[in-house]
Amino acid sequence: MKLIRTILFLTTCAHLCLAQEISELDKKNGFKDIKLGMIADSIKGVKLKKEFKEKDEFAAKLFIVEHIDYTKIGEVKVDKIELKAYKDMVYEISVVTQKDPRLMKALESLYGKADYDLKAETYFWKSENMILKFRAHGKHHLELLYQSYLLHRMMKADKNQKVDDIANDF
Repeated sequence: MKLIRTILFLTTCAHLCLAQEISELDKKNGFKDIKLGMIADSIKGVKLKKEFKEKDEFAAKLFIVEHIDYTKIGEVKVDKIELKAYKDMVYEISVVTQKDPRLMKALESLYGKADYDLKAETYFWKSENMILKFRAHGKHHLELLYQSYLLHRMMKADKNQKVDDIANDF
């Protein structure tokens, strides 16, 4: 009986620790001081690369970020940072770095053990508001991809509103 209580206690502690680590993902909400949901023009070193249609439907903008504050993660060189924005709010942050196994260790120390998507060959951490994907980007690079669920929901709501507006116009 004592062994069962101990196992239950340890399992509960493990779940609480995992929940705290995933809450850290929502707390950070992005890469360094680039946060999901912030206005793209307010980010240091941001430059518009192009305007495009996300999923052939939503008017979006692709930005590149070039600033000294974002050139390294510890000792790991950052090669490229791109942002996608909908209504000028950042909904996706892509950070491409040199391949270094310390990145995965650092991410797991922050957010806990990652889940793995075998089909996409991607490690990921998922919270209620966002997902962070970690995957190979060619032979010598890695990509960290931060995506906002909140802004994706906003896009869907805007799409549904347009349909409702058309229906109400009959």
